[in-house]
Amino acid sequence: MSGQNCLVTNDWICGEYLRSRSQELIDATVQHVWITVVSVLIGLAVAFPLALLARRSPRLTGPVLGLTTVLYTVPSLAMFSLLLPFFGLSAALVITGLVLYSLTILVRNILAGLEAVPQEAREAARGMGYGPGRLLWEVELPLALPALMAGLRIATVSTVALTTVGSIVGRGGLGNLIEDALPSFFKAQVLTASVLCVLLAVVADLLLLGVQRLLTPWTRIGTGRTREAH
Repeated sequence: MSGQNCLVTNDWICGEYLRSRSQELIDATVQHVWITVVSVLIGLAVAFPLALLARRSPRLTGPVLGLTTVLYTVPSLAMFSLLLPFFGLSAALVITGLVLYSLTILVRNILAGLEAVPQEAREAARGMGYGPGRLLWEVELPLALPALMAGLRIATVSTVALTTVGSIVGRGGLGNLIEDALPSFFKAQVLTASVLCVLLAVVADLLLLGVQRLLTPWTRIGTGRTREAH
């Protein structure tokens, strides 16, 4: 009986809310994850060629980094308003905005990772007959992975948080639940949706950290040797 009364008394922690609104929570979480994953993947697909362009043409580095930084400083409400005539009130509107926000982090980290590749590694690969494409994919990218993955983790966590802003057009995943609950100050819904957002960010970061460790085993070897030396 007390579990049911928590809805009436508007408690922050309410098991009855979780039981009665489970499907609503699942749907919102799935939408949140879908928007985040699509936005980050598209952002990565756009950021990679931009970083390559900035690296190959130093005179374009400033404009590329400057443009992505300016995009990140645009308030979300203004960004969605500017994109509204092109996409309408759709998920594409939110995804496009999130992609633009992710570029400043992804482009900078990809570029930093590529520039940090030792010149000796490049010269050794060229001496072995590696062409530009093979040099990029088999030498430079693997060595740039730690910086690239660090940027991807930051961009993903940031996108999980920013996805909630999509609630202003009804495409905010868990943000929709938070916005719906605020007028009546429905405590259980606000707390549950907020906690789920935090959990999504933590889980996404841990998953990407695991992928990073799998893709860069040499970093673990280096760390292990350092510890043994101490």
